[in-house]
Amino acid sequence: MMIHLIDGTYELFRHFYGLRSFNKGKDKPLGAVAGVLHDVLKMIEDGATHIGVATDHVIESFRNDLWPYYKTGAGIDRVLWSQFHPLEDALTSMGIVVWPMKELEADDGLASAAYLAAGDSRVLKVCIWTPDKDLAQCVVDDRVVQIDRRAKIIRDAGAVRTKFGVDPKSIPDYLALVGDSADGYPGIAGIGKTGAARLVNEYGSIEEFPQNVLGKQRDTALLFKRLATLRTDAPLFSDVDELSWRGPSDNFSRTVDKIGDPRLLTRAEAAWKKLNDL
Repeated sequence: MMIHLIDGTYELFRHFYGLRSFNKGKDKPLGAVAGVLHDVLKMIEDGATHIGVATDHVIESFRNDLWPYYKTGAGIDRVLWSQFHPLEDALTSMGIVVWPMKELEADDGLASAAYLAAGDSRVLKVCIWTPDKDLAQCVVDDRVVQIDRRAKIIRDAGAVRTKFGVDPKSIPDYLALVGDSADGYPGIAGIGKTGAARLVNEYGSIEEFPQNVLGKQRDTALLFKRLATLRTDAPLFSDVDELSWRGPSDNFSRTVDKIGDPRLLTRAEAAWKKLNDL
């Protein structure tokens, strides 16, 4: 079987600002939610049977206690923010497994789910649907891959090395050195992408760097590495069969009425019927 893991928060942002590009500021209250659901249904129509979606139920996480400048929910458009929790409810109503992350981030949820799924010998491939460079650390050969829907790229371990210059397991070290502006930590001054890859490939993990390489910045680099390292210990499920699509629930029609897009019900019911007719 194939396991599909989706970054629900990223998808919500993508659809929200995609709609904003042509709706002239007239946002539908749940327009981005509808967009995410349509994408998930397209995956099911294309053959996906086991799906899990991780979301940021809140933006802040344990990392905000480690680094005061780490990303927060400040500045998120209120119309977008108002769709965070309705997305979780709508996906659940459509029969999709959702993991609303609180103390951890959605990225940690995806990393934990990938780790759990890859531990099952029945799983042939785990697909992590997000372009977030953090998730590159979860890639394992061509069995756990990262899918960038926007760029239409599937990244296995070789593709990660081509893009970043380091192996997937070294992504936290690499990001600690170059920084991640989206997450709010700047990296180490004077070290760019090429230099970071060279150092990691020459010395290994930051913990193994000779003391003189980073000098007084060593502790800061180790802190940033902790920020960049995704957690894989969230107990999200005990059996991958829990991720099997269960079909739309009895109350999905009411959910669709709230969203204002009747096509969702039509597609979900047709997909469920097709799956059961196989």
